[in-house]
Parts: sequence; structure tokens; C-alpha cells
Amino acid sequence: MTHTDRTPARLRLDAALHGLAGTFRGMTAAPDEDNCECHWGSAEDLALLKTPDVVLDPDLLRRTWQAIDWRDHGAVLRRILPQFAAALVGGQVEPIFDMGDVGQSFGRGRWQRWPADQAAAVREFLHAWWADSLTAPDTVVPAHDVFALCAEASGTVTPWLAVWDRENRPTADRRLVEAVDQWEFDLLGGKLPWYAWDHDEKRIVELSDWLADRAPARLSSQGAPEEMHHWVRLLGLHGPARWEDPHWPGYTY
Repeated sequence: MTHTDRTPARLRLDAALHGLAGTFRGMTAAPDEDNCECHWGSAEDLALLKTPDVVLDPDLLRRTWQAIDWRDHGAVLRRILPQFAAALVGGQVEPIFDMGDVGQSFGRGRWQRWPADQAAAVREFLHAWWADSLTAPDTVVPAHDVFALCAEASGTVTPWLAVWDRENRPTADRRLVEAVDQWEFDLLGGKLPWYAWDHDEKRIVELSDWLADRAPARLSSQGAPEEMHHWVRLLGLHGPARWEDPHWPGYTY
């Protein structure tokens, strides 16, 4: 794809990646950062995290973002963010479970508490990637996976649903069909449909109610099957009304 062929959303994403690279250039892990050689990696690996701007090999990058026991996870995340974000967009990051797992790495870094320019760069990256995932003709990472990452990274579904609400092009509607197909089993069972530390009721209800309210017309526009319409209708029901409905799919959890 040439520069002139890129959509406005893709140009925004490119700019966001460039912004991350500039904002976090020269960052390193804390001088006293440490991790277990037996389980994480060697002293040489650790030294690379304390050296700015050296490209990490894919395995070291993976071990670094997946580790949950850094003394200063925020500093480690800032060190790897330019390379990490580019790898994410390129579909080169393989989580243990799903992209919710990746979003938790952002969450552990508490990026919203960073200096304003740093937090703004991360926020813009997440929003730009989410917008691109809804509008790109083809996506390397499915939109529902990007949504899961953004939701876990920010601890909320609200801003990401708001963007989906405003984006009413057919491409975004197709992404919604794909999401409902992936999410319905877990949501109908009262769980978030991705790997989450906290399946908090607020996010589950907000996502379920939004789908029940907003999805039907968009599913119809894409010729979605009747069973999918019943799934989102059931998401708007709560308690016994849901599983006593004649169209309950008979799931057991």
C-alpha cells in the first residue's frame, strides 16, 4: 500500500506510531530493575532493557511484555513501547490467551498516570488503532481483538463503544458481525469475551446492553443469520428471562 492509498484512519495510525517512537525514544528500564534468570531471561537480556533504543529480538520482546513481576512495569513498558506497538499493528505479537492479555500489560504500566505527553501518545495510539481496525478493508488483527486490548488497557469499554457508535460504514458493521460471532457465548454466560483479570459486572452489562440496542440494525444491513439476532436480543435480557427464553441456545457453563 502506497502512502496515497492509505485511508485517513491508517494515516492517523502511522502518525500515532511515529508519535510513540518520538515520545519514548531514549527510554530505559529502571537501573535497579531485575527479574529471575531462570524464568525470564539472562543478565544480558536485562541489560538490553537498560540500553535505550536497541531493537529487541521477538522472543525477548514477548518475554518482556508478558512478565507480570517487574519492579517498575511502567518504565519497562515505556522502554519497549515503540517496538511493541509496531509489532502489535503488524500482527507479530502472539498472546498467551488472547489480546486481552496484551491489554493487561498496558494496564499494569498505569500509563494514564504518566506525564501528560506520554499518556497522550499512548491514548492516541490506542484510539488510532481502534479506528483503523473498524475502517480498514483488511485487518491484520481482527477488530474484536483490538477492542479487547483497548478495553483491558484502559479498564473501560465506554470510549471504544462510542467510536463504534459513530462509525456507521459497512466495514464497521461487518466488524460487528464478526465480534458478535466471537463474543456471544461468553457474554450470554455473563463473562467478558476475552481474557480479563476482572470480569466486572459494569463492563459486562455495558457491552451487552450496547449490543442489544445498537447491533440489530447493523446485523440486518450485513444479512446476518436469524440466530445472531436472537443472541443480541438475549443480551438485553437479564436473569431468568434470558435462559428461559424460547430462543436460548441451550448453553451450559
